[in-house]
Amino acid sequence: MVAAQPAAAADPAGYQNVRINEVTSSNNDTVELYNTGSTAVSISGWKMSDDSFSPQSFSPSSGTIPAGGFVTFNSPKGLGDSDKLVIYTSGGTVVDRVEWATNGAKPAMARCGGDGTGGWVTATAASTFGASNASGCPSSIPAASWVRINEVTSDGADTVELYNGGTGAVSIGSWKYVDNDTSHSPVSVSSSSPSATSIPAGGYVAFNSTIGLGDNDSVFLLDSNGNTIDSMTWATGGAKPSDERCGNGAGWFQTSTTATLGSANSCAGGGGGGGGGGQTGQLLGGGGSLTSGCTPEAPSGTGSTPAGTLAWPGGLDVTIADNVCAFTTSTGPEGRDLSGLAFEPANPSVLWAAKNKDWLFKLVKSNGKWIPDASWSATGKQIRFAGGSGEPDSEGLTIGANGHIYVTSERDNTNNTVPKDTIMEFDPAATGSTLTPIHQWDMTSQFPQLNTGSKDDANLGFEGVGYVPDSWLTANGWVDPLTGAAYNPANYPLHGAGLFFAGLEWDGTLHVYGLNSDGTFTTFGTIATGKASVMDVTFDAGTQRIIATCDNTCGETHTLMKVNASGAIVPDVTYTNPAVMPTDNLEGFAIAPTSICVNGFREAVWSDDGIYGFGSGSSSHGHAIYSGTFPC
Repeated sequence: MVAAQPAAAADPAGYQNVRINEVTSSNNDTVELYNTGSTAVSISGWKMSDDSFSPQSFSPSSGTIPAGGFVTFNSPKGLGDSDKLVIYTSGGTVVDRVEWATNGAKPAMARCGGDGTGGWVTATAASTFGASNASGCPSSIPAASWVRINEVTSDGADTVELYNGGTGAVSIGSWKYVDNDTSHSPVSVSSSSPSATSIPAGGYVAFNSTIGLGDNDSVFLLDSNGNTIDSMTWATGGAKPSDERCGNGAGWFQTSTTATLGSANSCAGGGGGGGGGGQTGQLLGGGGSLTSGCTPEAPSGTGSTPAGTLAWPGGLDVTIADNVCAFTTSTGPEGRDLSGLAFEPANPSVLWAAKNKDWLFKLVKSNGKWIPDASWSATGKQIRFAGGSGEPDSEGLTIGANGHIYVTSERDNTNNTVPKDTIMEFDPAATGSTLTPIHQWDMTSQFPQLNTGSKDDANLGFEGVGYVPDSWLTANGWVDPLTGAAYNPANYPLHGAGLFFAGLEWDGTLHVYGLNSDGTFTTFGTIATGKASVMDVTFDAGTQRIIATCDNTCGETHTLMKVNASGAIVPDVTYTNPAVMPTDNLEGFAIAPTSICVNGFREAVWSDDGIYGFGSGSSSHGHAIYSGTFPC
């Protein structure tokens, strides 16, 4: 588990986690710094320079950058076109450096592809100083921005490894690099390694530095125009034998015990991140004998992974995170059918889970495993439709702004040939062993294709649901399909503070609803995810994306959705699961809030609807929940 950490004093040594994140050479010449680490960093006494003036003191908006936080300041000297910015600690150590060509920082230049780690792109929208860059980035990120410095050694050969996390090859024949000695001029990559002319999608290029790399040093990667693509800094003793990203192309660096140049990073070493275990990762934990009546179900419907899918960006290792046969109930004695998952935003030590056969579970961590919270119910609570009737085929769940649990159902299990696509609202504070909805919204009539008299078709309805706050929709310029203008929440006074995105297993579409307090609902239309099916939906504040998850039907993939320049919600990037995981009906997926980030990572969890794992005799047989890590 990625555990919450106690608050720590601001640490000036944490400068290695601080990155220049956004710059404008107009409008007061503003600079934004971002802290990618898990500990606050003091920037008292820090200085900056450009390509024409010596280091100068600056006045930041705060003397401390919180973990995952931002600080801005106006340059004490002007920043112009075709300029350079260097940040130093109070002791004169280079923290980060960025260069740009003519007009590169107008209106602003921002890291796009991830705060603190993404490549630099000239923003096409208003600047986002003090907030995530996502909303200010262009809808189409240049291919070069997916290239990352992935591993560095300063022990002898002084080697730099680059990784291309994009979907197409990137030419680097005219790119350059430089270290943190400001007297050094950039050196071409090709002069250091003549064969380093292009990086294939998902591939690597390594070259030896001809300017030397030492302790307390940096590497800055520049494109053919002199724009900074990526950077890396390490302290004394770091980069020996290597410093590497834990998760190729993503996450912060740690000192590793083994260099893995030209292949997947091992993440084996003293630093934080994705955990050790070898270049292909390990599936950890599990075991135990099946209890009486507990019967795992082999996966069905396996399909291919969509073209352009990227490797999992988090740690390579995954832990089996529940007890064997932990979810047996009176309506599901076989112990399977755990589906939707959602972290409680206000208390990420709580994980909510929906079991298809009308049960909710409140889970807490104990000895590294997610177990039912005995203070709520050690055996889960059964749910009913409005009026206390039926057995909802509960699939997806999400947490609303009011703290209530919203659950989707595809049908009534007492009449399973007829669809009943509903969203139900439950108060988790309600007493008793059975919960009935405060409100229930029935959208069944919108999906006549599911009402064929077949239980299989009836079972292809609302498989997942995610609550998306109005604040994200408005900040990103979502265009309301009902009005053709920018979404204005005030037009829908009964809907609360956000909308609900229900995922349809039938065709992989998202259906957007405003759920009104009087029991009515507003339909905002359909969104294509590019996937054949959707099994779970979640909004992740960390990546500022809606995530549509598909199980083995789509190659175990997660598509992050954004608002594009036209105001439409569209696919942005798709990731696979960690390679060590089984290819099963993994129907539930959730990412913990960034408030529990440690060393640039937080927990991600999956649920196996069939508790099959790798099959009979495997350590994963009979288990439903898997735990890994995802970048902050």
